[in-house]
Amino acid sequence: MQDRDSYTSNYIRSAMGREMLDPETEHALAVAWRDERDEAALHRLIEAYARLAISMAGKFRRYGVAMEDLVQQGNLGLMRAAEKYDPDNGARFSTYARWWIKASMQDYVMRNWSLVRTGTNAAQKKLFFNLNRVQARVERAAEGNDASARHAICAEIARELMVPATQVETMLGRMAGPDLSLNAPQSDAGESREWVDLLEDEGPGTEETVLGTLDARARHAALDAAVGALPERERDIVRRRHLTEDPLTLTELGQRMGISKERVRQLEERALGRLRRNLEPSRPGARAGAPATR
Repeated sequence: MQDRDSYTSNYIRSAMGREMLDPETEHALAVAWRDERDEAALHRLIEAYARLAISMAGKFRRYGVAMEDLVQQGNLGLMRAAEKYDPDNGARFSTYARWWIKASMQDYVMRNWSLVRTGTNAAQKKLFFNLNRVQARVERAAEGNDASARHAICAEIARELMVPATQVETMLGRMAGPDLSLNAPQSDAGESREWVDLLEDEGPGTEETVLGTLDARARHAALDAAVGALPERERDIVRRRHLTEDPLTLTELGQRMGISKERVRQLEERALGRLRRNLEPSRPGARAGAPATR
């Protein structure tokens, strides 16, 4: 639990001593802000209920978040509440604002609990803020510490909180301990390896990478040789249709060559057929780059 600085302590003392608004004054201030965007009315409304943010911040300190940060988040929740509050719906602003203050603090705690996102939906948020309480009660009633008992505990927590058991198991793992740096040493020994050294590189190995590069070069050279052996018009069609980032259409090529679109298509099919035959390594007598006839 972190100590408060003097500024936060003074702010808390000041906020707790501010005026209490009666229902009529509260309603008038809320109407002035809603209808006239009266910032003075908004400021007075927020200041009067800053004590709500301070009171609720104390309930979240067990998560290791600084009090001043919690109070700030509570004030942000108050401002969101004031923006959305309808003074004519019959509810007091203090009642309405509690939900926004709590939601703002919960979101902040979850964002800062871990570098890994702890929760992204309502079920995970419910788990995060109720798991320890329910787990402690269920474990007191359970017998045994084996895997079956652990599974039964997860199932009971899931049933009580109405969330999937798989999410309970995941959240238990995430909340088991604080984040650790992968660059932290594995032991206190002077030459201890870092935890990152235990991570397996899932990428291709050096041998696989080199062989892949050589194979790609060989295939590229064979293709260049096969294309180069085509008759001039077919070679031009293949390059402009298949070996460029901005390929031409059959119509555009026909206009350039002074032939019909259909004739270009025929020459393209013949050229691609020759390429396939020349690039087939298993065809008897095939030889990449062999001269082609018109």
